[in-house]
Amino acid sequence: MTAAAQSAERARTLAGVRATYAAFIATGFVFASWASRIPHFQDQLGLSPGRLGLLLLAIAVGSLISLPMAGAIVDRFGSRRTVAVMAVLDGLAVVLVAIGYEVGVPLVALGLVFFGFAQGGWDVAMNVQGAVAERRLGQAIMPRFHAGFSLGTVAGALLGALLVGLGVAPSVHLLVVGLVIAAAVPTAVRNFLPDTETEAEPGAPAAPRTSALVAWTEPRTLLIGLFVLTFAFAEGSGNDWAGVALIDGYGTSDSVGTLGFALFLTAMTVGRWFGPHLLARFGRVVLLQAMAAAAALGVLLFVLAPNAPLAFAGALLWGLGTALGFPVGMSAAADEPARAPARVSVVASIGYCAFLGGPPLVGLLGDTFSVLSALLAVAVAMAVGFLVAPATREPKVLEPQR
Repeated sequence: MTAAAQSAERARTLAGVRATYAAFIATGFVFASWASRIPHFQDQLGLSPGRLGLLLLAIAVGSLISLPMAGAIVDRFGSRRTVAVMAVLDGLAVVLVAIGYEVGVPLVALGLVFFGFAQGGWDVAMNVQGAVAERRLGQAIMPRFHAGFSLGTVAGALLGALLVGLGVAPSVHLLVVGLVIAAAVPTAVRNFLPDTETEAEPGAPAAPRTSALVAWTEPRTLLIGLFVLTFAFAEGSGNDWAGVALIDGYGTSDSVGTLGFALFLTAMTVGRWFGPHLLARFGRVVLLQAMAAAAALGVLLFVLAPNAPLAFAGALLWGLGTALGFPVGMSAAADEPARAPARVSVVASIGYCAFLGGPPLVGLLGDTFSVLSALLAVAVAMAVGFLVAPATREPKVLEPQR
């Protein structure tokens, strides 16, 4: 390959990396825009913690419909088209949720089902694209893509806190966010890289692939899925309940509770940005076990702290400890390129079970005890994550593709 061709290929790869960042940032932003308004939906709709947990279950229902078929969809249509279509559906679902805020629970629940469906397909497709970028660069940069997701969540949460302070109605806030996402993301991802080398060269023979059914029988894939489930539960519990727990458990104002949620997200963003350096130094298993322990300690401090400032410190440690579980789990599932879509789909499907069981579990425990006490379940999940982390061990060192 000539120097000019190498330079052009490098430029194309970097454009693909930037487009992948855009996909991760956008999905984080739209998710946190919704999550920052959860306490207001609870008040507006008159929901107990248990009923709120059941409403949040609608997102998981949509995701679990989408995720098992996402690998086949990405195989058939490619990650770029999948993300573009799912982003449009995602934005329209948020518009439906915004209208439901004024209309009632059934419309909100319907919007959240479509929201979960779109988020699930979008998630698998962008993680497949992230694995492509890792292979092209020969660097384990998946945590930085997920740092982009976290950056998007921080931006969404901070915007939510600002709009709460300004008294902007959740319906107006989410209506605008939904329309912007539906319009902007399909253009932002147009520079995605080809998912496989044979996609870039249509005349080349197709690489052998693993079906989702076969991937469901692979012990390593299933263990990685369990590992991702534990960290998804820890991350999702922070997303859904940290703000509510601060408001109800420590008596903070709505805006302070939303800032605590933003602090949790900021900690995850920092952990993900510096994750590649830590992975290169310590390896997957040692680092992930250390982070599981840190997350467990953070949750314990968050729940048992005598005052809100110490609870904020717990949220910080909780976010840092949770940071790398999901992205590194996705990288581990995508270690073999030809099998990546099926395995990522399986691992994501298992991981998203945390969003199915997590919200109602915390909500029902919150009805019996309190939302704050219910979050102790996250520490238990992190103990399981610690034990199954060895499943993510690299089968081989990633090499740059020539």
